Amino acid sequence: MTEPSFNTSALIEESIKSAKSHIGAKLVLAYSGGVDSEVLAQGLSSYAKSHPEFRYLLVHVHHGLSSNADAWVTHCQKQASDYQLPIEVVQVQVETGPRLSIEAEARRARYKAITSFMDTGDVLLTAHHLDDQLETVLLALKRGLGPKGLSAMGTLQVFDGDKQLLRPLLSVSREQIEAKASSLSLPHIEDESNTDDKYDRNFLRLQIIPKLKSRWSAIATTASRSAALCAQQQAVIDDEVSARLPNFIEQVPHGEGTALNLELLGHQTPNWQALLLRGYIESSGFAPVSQVQLEQLLSQLLTAKPDANLEVRIADMLVRRFREKAYLSSFRQESYKPRTLSTVELRLERDIHLIQEINIPLSPNIRVEVIEADGEERVRQPSIEEKVSVRFSAVGSMRCHPHNRQKGRELKKLWQEYGVPPWERERVPLIFYNEKLVCAVGYWVEHSFQSAEHETGLRFSVAI
Repeated sequence: MTEPSFNTSALIEESIKSAKSHIGAKLVLAYSGGVDSEVLAQGLSSYAKSHPEFRYLLVHVHHGLSSNADAWVTHCQKQASDYQLPIEVVQVQVETGPRLSIEAEARRARYKAITSFMDTGDVLLTAHHLDDQLETVLLALKRGLGPKGLSAMGTLQVFDGDKQLLRPLLSVSREQIEAKASSLSLPHIEDESNTDDKYDRNFLRLQIIPKLKSRWSAIATTASRSAALCAQQQAVIDDEVSARLPNFIEQVPHGEGTALNLELLGHQTPNWQALLLRGYIESSGFAPVSQVQLEQLLSQLLTAKPDANLEVRIADMLVRRFREKAYLSSFRQESYKPRTLSTVELRLERDIHLIQEINIPLSPNIRVEVIEADGEERVRQPSIEEKVSVRFSAVGSMRCHPHNRQKGRELKKLWQEYGVPPWERERVPLIFYNEKLVCAVGYWVEHSFQSAEHETGLRFSVAI
């Protein structure tokens, strides 16, 4: 058996120093009770005794997938007591069903449960090791991933914007960890699911990696080296994309959000087109798309006719094309349908202003704010006989006369002039006095309904 050749506490200390964790941060260990996390928990116990400046917590997740799960909880609680480390046990429900990976769903539920105990600046420690890294690289190859996927796992990773994930054992092999556990007589859990090779990782671990190691004993180390080189190259690519991408992004006129300039993108080489579009998708908060999806999306966006209104859905992401620009939005957030008519009556007495600030709820996501205001672009106050209504659509042939135009024009022509994409037009609140349009909120006030120069009028605005 391989002799233990590492000091777990020292590896933890090295990781914590590289993370530059602040004093008082909580070090949270994802504690399964398997041999890997058992060795890491024992090392964390030793580290904690000489580093009281940090807080410590073991989190064990009860997935409910094994008949032995309750016994595993008892084991972990006993070990935590021996280590003199606090522990939390969380029971989760793992979603199962067609097209759902139990491995992926269990991992998602586990991380959600563990990170619920973490605050800004806290650190998560996991017991991933050198052989786990090899499995990750092989899975990335199987999925056809590029440098980012082949980068596999890093020793330090930032997630949720303000938390850090550390993998102190990433340079240590499974054999070394098992030897360490044996030398310390550490009891640990043997999850029976680890012998079921219908799961991809188990198949690699049980069937493939032993054969690879028998031929090339250092393959886990060399694969980890390749992953580090991919990560290095990906970091350079990410930096360059981050530097170039802002030149292709435009603020949406008269609204919120951004759009990608397809005319500029079309002048780039195919490789840069792919990198920039992928960078825009990920910087907008959407999950990475596959290479096939990316190629198809690029083809549709760049070869569509100038007047084509393209719409493509990939998972939760909606990609639309309008006037040589690509717009991204969330399908889930757009799934609501605002009321087509919402009416509120504003009654005024001659000598007393009753309107100070009114919020008109239009949908779960949007409301119109009405306030008294001085200055430009104000709607005159309604008379007692005028009923104020908020609507989301009007016929395109309606004649309108915005305050900032010399002449009137049809509504559908104005939407084009203002550069409002078709899918946004029915989300623009239109303010009516009786049956007369007085304001397209966020765009214009009707010329004939403007407040006189020295009168206090109403200013309508959208609040998300």
